[in-house]
Amino acid sequence: MIMMFGGLGASLADRSPEWITQMQATMMRMDRELRESGEVVDSRHLTDPTHATTVRFTDGTPTPTDGPFAEIKESLAGYWIIDGDHERAVEIASQVVAVTQYPMEVRRIMDEPPQQM
Repeated sequence: MIMMFGGLGASLADRSPEWITQMQATMMRMDRELRESGEVVDSRHLTDPTHATTVRFTDGTPTPTDGPFAEIKESLAGYWIIDGDHERAVEIASQVVAVTQYPMEVRRIMDEPPQQM
């Protein structure tokens, strides 16, 4: 799984229109290429984190809290689940991070066997 962070809501406020256009074009190109190559198993774009609900354990009970939250610059924005090895996932994430400058996390899905490295 390749998890994408940032790029939503307030985190875009200080970005130029040219940067936003380039970021969106990069994400759409990468998504199209991964789908055409058959590497994508699933992918989703998540709504802005201001629409999220966080459930925390407070005073001995689960308590839901609506956003907005104090720090959303690096919240989960979306993900790709790919059929490929760790090196390929890191290659994909590196191509996107080179343009977006937002972090991405690569993590094996637990019920999947590790692939040879």
